[in-house]
Amino acid sequence: MFEGISLNVGDGERIGVIGANGSGKTTLLRILAGLEAPDRGERVAATGLRIGYVPQDSLFDTDQTVEQVVSAAAIQASQDPHENENDPRVRAGKVLHKLGFGDLNQTVETLSGGWRRRLSIARALVADPELLLLDEPTNHLDLEGILWLENLLVGSRFAYVVISHDRAFLQRGANRVLELDRRYPGGYLSVDGDYSTFLEKREAQLIARARQQESLSVKVRNEVAWLRSGVKARGTKSKARIDEAQRLIAEMDTMKRQGETGRTGIDFVATGRKTKRLLEAHAVGKSLGGRRLFGDFNLLLRPGMRLGLVGANGSGKTTLLRLLAGEIEPDEGRIQRVEHLRVVYFDQHREHFNPELSLRRALSEKGDTLIFRDRPVHVGNWAARFRFQPEQLDVPIGRMSGGEQAKIMIARLMLKPADILLLDEPTNDLDIPTLEVLEESLTDFPGAVVLVTHDRFLLDRISTVMLALDGQGGTEYFADYAQVESAIEERKQPPKPKKPPEPPKRKPRAAPTKLSFREQKEFDGLEVAIEQATAAVERTQRKMEDPAIVSNAEKLVQGAEAHRIAQAELEALYRRWYELESKRAAFEADREK
Repeated sequence: MFEGISLNVGDGERIGVIGANGSGKTTLLRILAGLEAPDRGERVAATGLRIGYVPQDSLFDTDQTVEQVVSAAAIQASQDPHENENDPRVRAGKVLHKLGFGDLNQTVETLSGGWRRRLSIARALVADPELLLLDEPTNHLDLEGILWLENLLVGSRFAYVVISHDRAFLQRGANRVLELDRRYPGGYLSVDGDYSTFLEKREAQLIARARQQESLSVKVRNEVAWLRSGVKARGTKSKARIDEAQRLIAEMDTMKRQGETGRTGIDFVATGRKTKRLLEAHAVGKSLGGRRLFGDFNLLLRPGMRLGLVGANGSGKTTLLRLLAGEIEPDEGRIQRVEHLRVVYFDQHREHFNPELSLRRALSEKGDTLIFRDRPVHVGNWAARFRFQPEQLDVPIGRMSGGEQAKIMIARLMLKPADILLLDEPTNDLDIPTLEVLEESLTDFPGAVVLVTHDRFLLDRISTVMLALDGQGGTEYFADYAQVESAIEERKQPPKPKKPPEPPKRKPRAAPTKLSFREQKEFDGLEVAIEQATAAVERTQRKMEDPAIVSNAEKLVQGAEAHRIAQAELEALYRRWYELESKRAAFEADREK
């Protein structure tokens, strides 16, 4: 997996670990935690170092309450549980309340996947760790949960090492990024800085390595030509020259092997249908378990439209996808589809998988040949396109990782031409190289896409419009993820009683004024308008600083234009306020005379 890694973790360090599925990320984290021994080298920890470890899949006794789970961890970590200030139940209660648990007697069995993830983090935090190790902590968390975790980690005093494929999370939460990949000497690359800095340094290193390989290739060709020049010529050369030629050839072979990482070949097939309207939802409503998920909902899907669905776990995102797919019917309203509409649906629970099926039969039910874009493809070549090895063809898919199962699902769906792609959490467990290819494929897909994902980077890059579900019947459209995040933060803030604005020093109001009725009405609304315009300027500024925008020239130009327009609107409002205020102040001064 890797060799020769020297990694020091110091106070306040925030290290993000990335790499392809199977590159050894979890193994490295377990070595750091002291749960697994390295084959070579040594792990040295400070004396008495308190380490918290959050595995990718946490196991609990489902009959226990959340307080019992965390109290047990507190007792295990406590040096002297009889001291009042270290009472395990008190410590457990503090941590659970901090992490948002309201009912401490709630059993683990009743918790969703996202809340079980929080419980796993609480169990690690109760030991007051100096170093926290987290393996894919954003899995199963909704967008609000991911924001909560980000704020928790960024505001923490302890150091942490986190494995994550969430690029937005790495951008904000890491000050060093470590990638495990055989392209690098020793199988890893470590860069100080956030994720965007890592991308820049990685690109520079790969370019330098490509140039080095090209130079080495020229040397190898020259040496091979010399070796082939005949026995007489070789006899006139020193043995050192021959040894050097063999060394260069071996080095060239090593660099080639390191560069052979492969690339997942995701390419969804569209039907090529020529129409402006694929699907329309009119006043649709749906309830589940006596709870209204959404009502009076309207939607028009056109070719080229990419709709991102956001909302808390249980808000109805999957239910909406099933309605659009025709698997269930709405309680109210109607859904109208174009004739012979072809829909491809990615099911996040992968319920259509038979875990006993081999990879070969999962990709091709009969025989060893399948059809892609009207051409026959051997199942082995199709599997290799998704970076599966030949020896995996007869392995049951139930024994494969979550990321590998997601790739199998995508590989099957790619064989079906579609007008609409309905994708329910396709990014779960996928590594970053696969996510990047998925992003390109969805951007190029000419049909309509409806995407549910907690990957904010992908969501913002792919979506042409976003729809937020509040799970209480409400729906709201947004232009981008920055607006969604602002709305989430506003909802989290407790409502504050509105205080009457302090009268500005520059304009003590007095009636009557010389302003006309219409001017007075306009003047009275200018303060609110200026506040809103200021917020718009700040929002467009944040958007331009987003790495997803900075790295995309087209979106950066669009963002700069939106920022310029927002600035111009704000300046116009200030000019109008100054004009009316000057007029009003002059009239007041005249009255006093």
